[in-house]
Amino acid sequence: MNGEIVNKVAQSGIITIDPASFMFAEKMVVFDLQPYLFKGLMLKEKDFREALKALDLSTYTNTTVTITCSTNAIIPQWAYMLVASTLQPVAKKILFGTEKEAIAQLAINEVNHFDTTPYHDARIVLKGCGDIEVPAAVYVALTNRLQPVVKSIMYGEPCSTVPVYKKK
Repeated sequence: MNGEIVNKVAQSGIITIDPASFMFAEKMVVFDLQPYLFKGLMLKEKDFREALKALDLSTYTNTTVTITCSTNAIIPQWAYMLVASTLQPVAKKILFGTEKEAIAQLAINEVNHFDTTPYHDARIVLKGCGDIEVPAAVYVALTNRLQPVVKSIMYGEPCSTVPVYKKK
């Protein structure tokens, strides 16, 4: 033994992909319908339309907005459509759902459009921990996107992985 330390992980040819790199990093504005509910229960169409006409759109200018309702009220579909229609001329992007759901939607969209060519027949590790919380839906999207082209997919860190897929 010559005392030389060999980095077997570096020699393995494993490529690490950090799912956090697909996560939305900009500020998102949440449009919550809850303040527009009559007695916290329902939406009155006439009052809601008037409130939207009086809405200060500067808060939403050139931003990504997600439309949601933070209470369990039954909201008619047209209400979400009306908010989207009101914000569309000023917002950069409009989504539906909680902030977490919208961020996951954006990340999945990024995954669905990323170039998998460099990963043809590669051994991939999807990084398992980091500073940014990555929803399980993003890992599922990455698995679906990569599986047709890679040799294997693992989860974790190159020194300690969980096998997920291996081409037969």
